[in-house]
Amino acid sequence: MDISRFETLLVERRGAVDWVSLNRPHKLNAMNSQLVQELSDYFHGLYREYAVRVVVLRAAGRAFCAGLDLEEYAGVEGERSIRAALDIQTRIRDIMKAMRRCPQPVISLVQGAACGGGFSLALSSDIRIAGQSARMNAAFIKIGLTGCDMGSSYFLPRLVGTSVASELLLTGRFIDAERALRVNLVSAVVPDEALESAAQLYVDEMLATTPLGLRLTKDAINFAIDAPSMDAAMAMEDRQQILTSQTADHQEAISARVAKRAPDYRDC
Repeated sequence: MDISRFETLLVERRGAVDWVSLNRPHKLNAMNSQLVQELSDYFHGLYREYAVRVVVLRAAGRAFCAGLDLEEYAGVEGERSIRAALDIQTRIRDIMKAMRRCPQPVISLVQGAACGGGFSLALSSDIRIAGQSARMNAAFIKIGLTGCDMGSSYFLPRLVGTSVASELLLTGRFIDAERALRVNLVSAVVPDEALESAAQLYVDEMLATTPLGLRLTKDAINFAIDAPSMDAAMAMEDRQQILTSQTADHQEAISARVAKRAPDYRDC
């Protein structure tokens, strides 16, 4: 994956961590066709990027993402065929799918507005940390659509329960950072300027795990959310535990713990 060619997405690779910034601050990081394509290319490209273990998604400027760039898309609204509209819809939707399917945990740092598709980017992440300025909403219903879009009807009820999810989706009202914390939509609320340092704490703990263990934990969580039964979820856990227990990294983790030293993982 050639991250140097991105223009609306800045990717800073710090060792095993990608710090990814939406980079259209003059448009509140609203998603135009170029940003949609670059987000899609990036997250789909992570499937085989084993050197990248964690992704931190954030944004330049005062907003996380104001949603779809209506100035770009509204101009062709009346001329667009159903097939063309569906193509745009699925291109954006597939970003959220790729975020869930990529093996790396994704931590979103949300400051300012996270609206519509921007809200869905945060929802599709594994962990959300909110700055005190964060305000999020499923804005779709405010522009004559349904409130259920880009995975919002899937993620929100699982994160906050049906009642709060229904409130947000049926009204399009904003939820601020403090309430988001109370309803478990975010893991923490910090001053905006402390978002990076707050994320680093999670990153450090994740990097202290074995590479395969981290990847398969995300995989198991995703499976368990939709597992048909407890037995099905436990069967997945059993298989993954046996798989990881046969690795050299598992033995290294035990040896390091006994010796009270930092482990040296080789992803094998």
